[in-house]
Amino acid sequence: QVQLVESGGGLVQAGDSLRLSCAASGRTFNMGWFRQAPGKEREFVAGINRNGGTTFYATSVKGRFTVSRDYAKKTVYLQMNSLKPEDTALYYCAASARVSLTMETYEYDYWGQGTQVTVSS
Repeated sequence: QVQLVESGGGLVQAGDSLRLSCAASGRTFNMGWFRQAPGKEREFVAGINRNGGTTFYATSVKGRFTVSRDYAKKTVYLQMNSLKPEDTALYYCAASARVSLTMETYEYDYWGQGTQVTVSS
């Protein structure tokens, strides 16, 4: 059984920073962060592979967000800097059992419950 629990969301102002955490149980997976704003489809934000050597970012967050993982704590992080109002969404952590890191929503097998990030202008 794999459980993913996100935390760290909140209400911040434009330009502020937040760090999201995802505590994972079970074995090591490729991990991704996704977000979904009201009325929009869920979209890939960032991902990190099993050994931490490969990361992917959506174009919209590249240079502002950083994904990392702590194996001892079984936790994946998303450091979000220079936040913008358009970053407002429900952020999900997800785990993929695929061989390679992927940005495709359907290739993620386990999902957390989400944590809300709201950025005011």
